[in-house]
Amino acid sequence: MINVISCITLEHDLRLVALAAFICLAGGLTLIQLVRRAYQVKGRARIAWAAISSIALTVSVWCTHFISMLAFDAGVPVTIDPVLTMLSLLLPTFGFFIAICLNISKPTQLNAVLGNTLMGLCIATLHYVGMMAYRVDGLVSWKLEYIAASVALVCAFSILSGFAFLRYKESRFNIPATLLFAAGVVSVHFTGMEAMQIYPLQLSDAPMDAATFQALSIATAIGGILVIGLGLASFFLDHDTRQDNYQQLLKMAMTDSLTGLPNRNAFIEDLDRKIEKAHGLNKKLAVIVIDLNRFKEINDMYGHRAGDEVLSTLATSLIGELSADINIARMGGDEFAASVVYDKTATLDAFIARLESALNIQAMFEETLITTSGSFGVAKFPTDGQSSDELRNNADLAMYRAKLHPSRKVCFYEPSMDAEIRQKREIANALSHAMEHDQLELHYQLQASVQSGKVCGMEALLRWTHPTMGPVSPAVFIPIAEEYNLIIALGEWVLNRACRDAASWKDGQKVAVNLSPLQLMQVELPRIIHQNLIETGLAPHRLEVELTETAILSDRDRSLHILRQIKALGVCVALDDFGTGYSSLEILRAFPFDKIKLDRFFMTEIETSNASKAMVRSVLSLGKNLKIPVLAEGVETELQLDFLREEGCDEIQGFLLGRPEKLAEAIRNSVNTLAIQEPEDCEDDDKVYQATEFVNWARFAR
Repeated sequence: MINVISCITLEHDLRLVALAAFICLAGGLTLIQLVRRAYQVKGRARIAWAAISSIALTVSVWCTHFISMLAFDAGVPVTIDPVLTMLSLLLPTFGFFIAICLNISKPTQLNAVLGNTLMGLCIATLHYVGMMAYRVDGLVSWKLEYIAASVALVCAFSILSGFAFLRYKESRFNIPATLLFAAGVVSVHFTGMEAMQIYPLQLSDAPMDAATFQALSIATAIGGILVIGLGLASFFLDHDTRQDNYQQLLKMAMTDSLTGLPNRNAFIEDLDRKIEKAHGLNKKLAVIVIDLNRFKEINDMYGHRAGDEVLSTLATSLIGELSADINIARMGGDEFAASVVYDKTATLDAFIARLESALNIQAMFEETLITTSGSFGVAKFPTDGQSSDELRNNADLAMYRAKLHPSRKVCFYEPSMDAEIRQKREIANALSHAMEHDQLELHYQLQASVQSGKVCGMEALLRWTHPTMGPVSPAVFIPIAEEYNLIIALGEWVLNRACRDAASWKDGQKVAVNLSPLQLMQVELPRIIHQNLIETGLAPHRLEVELTETAILSDRDRSLHILRQIKALGVCVALDDFGTGYSSLEILRAFPFDKIKLDRFFMTEIETSNASKAMVRSVLSLGKNLKIPVLAEGVETELQLDFLREEGCDEIQGFLLGRPEKLAEAIRNSVNTLAIQEPEDCEDDDKVYQATEFVNWARFAR
């Protein structure tokens, strides 16, 4: 060890030794960064970075060796063999590449030992091939013990450097691995130089002088620095590119692609920061949830492109309100949310007013002017919630209350809202679960011919029994299904189940299915009906869809166009609740219905009110003149039936025939009520139908 130190201090130009040390440390630092980058990527990119790393390693080690060699004062004239010098630069490169690949392929201790041992051997090879190019005027002998020590030292330091790299691979500069690598390179060179013994002869005619050695050293250092700098530049350029890509991906992840507004994730993060800040500064904070009114109708009437245009136009109007204290985001669909930090209530009220104004836009789509409006729910921090989840949920509740009362565009959260809205949400969630798990059922109510008494069809009526609440009235869950956008899926479920049930009936009766106004707005409705008929095998003429005039009037032209498509399939179309609207006659003129269903309201007063009798006569007369059959709903007594028979009503439906029940039960109960035939004789559907027809014939025939 003392001999090596004496060799460095007494036989070397210390200025060039310092330059070599600088090159070695810079190269080691560059190598660590490049290998770490190679470790982070996969596939071809890993191979490319391993190749760049091996080149940077070769150049840094070669430059360190060459400058240190030039710093050595041999005491005799010296020349450099150019061929061997170039070989010392080129030969180790492939070995370095294999060594680096071993290190990064799988970060295990075995790979670290193998890879870094190979790296140490390549460094030693570079040194001794380079020393063979160092020609002196004299005889050279080698001390084998120093050669073995130099190889052992460089391998040991390389292995330790590999372990340090694994342990501190998350460190940006990994100083331990860099220092150990430099120690390995320095140890092999200076220990190897001490192994060389020179006996002067002075045979050279043109030895290299000291100035040439210094110039060559500086040129080598400059070349090494340039290559190392290129490696570092590649690393930092890649790092900056990755940072830019990361920022771009982060922006994409936090921005709604359609509107350019922050998305749900960005809004929640910002809200959490504002809540934390509001705690410390004693500031007030409000969360405002916004839901567009009638947005689904815009999509249904004009298509989703129109809906996207409305959302984009709205976003342009809202972006102007963004600031450090105000954030507005699209939460999904047609729902937006805003958060605002404020001091006075007047500031909050002014901001909400600006939001209202921003939402009252007019979007142009294919020469059609579409207007929008919204419902607002507001929750305040800290009175209405302490966390972002609480504030958003309570603002949601307030918004739903605003939607239930169209006259109130803005609704502030009140604790009393919780019970009502949460119960609705629970029912909506349970209803969705019931659809998914086939927990709904259809009951059927008989429809019969007044003159013959024969069953001519049945109306399918949806029923739901909740596991804990018990039977839930359709009057309760149908409005909730409409409010929570479940009615479309619910209507399709009813249609499919009714068609399947009716397809199994043997006597060819019709099944009547109600359509909601929202279903009628679907462009795909005729296709859905056609698909159900094909899947279930039900003949089109055996399906009858019922709809109210209110459903048609919401968009008269569009509704009639869809009804014509349904009728073209061969499906019957009935006008339900006739007589309660103000334009029934106009609808009858515009569309050839297959049946008119007289509203049950007239039946309740027909026995006591002459006005009701006159109205029923008028409707029955209208039906005859238009050649449209009329079915009277809500028939409950024999007196009502007698009146309808005398006035020429075609069909009836009501409790007189039976209450809505499961298919077989409804028919058997009718049989049992009149005791015409024992129920035990009605084992299958065919016999039940025959018994029912006989019952009704016996009832009506006088």
